[in-house]
Amino acid sequence: MADSPHPRAVIVRHGETEWSRAWRHTGRTDLPLTAEGRARAENLRSRLSRRQFALVLTSPLQRARTTAKLAGFPHAEVCEDLLEWDYGDDEGRTSAEIREERPGWLIWTDGPKNGETIDQVAERADRVIRRILSAGGDTLCFAHGHILRILAARWIDSPPQLAQRLLLATAAPSTLGWEHDYRSIERWSCDAD
Repeated sequence: MADSPHPRAVIVRHGETEWSRAWRHTGRTDLPLTAEGRARAENLRSRLSRRQFALVLTSPLQRARTTAKLAGFPHAEVCEDLLEWDYGDDEGRTSAEIREERPGWLIWTDGPKNGETIDQVAERADRVIRRILSAGGDTLCFAHGHILRILAARWIDSPPQLAQRLLLATAAPSTLGWEHDYRSIERWSCDAD
């Protein structure tokens, strides 16, 4: 990783849960990690221990907090803005199930029924970015698939809908960095291996 005078953000989606394995929208339901999710979270420890972080943040949900703890960051600061998208009535459902009622439905353009809009999630991501930029060094964030993908899109000054094109595996760190004086995606991990 190249030296940079600008603060970077390492983002980590939590380890696997039963619902993430089944592709269910898991917003505010507070599920534990599977055994595989715990093992992959523990594997993060050696990869992340080589880095110094001025700030370590985690979503308040147990799947993110447990991932942070197993990765070696038990004292990560809880950040409400890193909560996953509130999926409203679509919580716990797969995209295929939702499309049975709403043909052609897409979370990125249609949003969840009675949940947060994508712009509301992007506002939360923008607040996290402001914290990262003022942290005085690099930041590590443990959170969830959709909020982190939207955070990455906003990091590069793109509309939140760009997140649709950014796959993000569980327990796989990515780095949001810089190219000269503009923000870029320095490393994107779409697989934990």
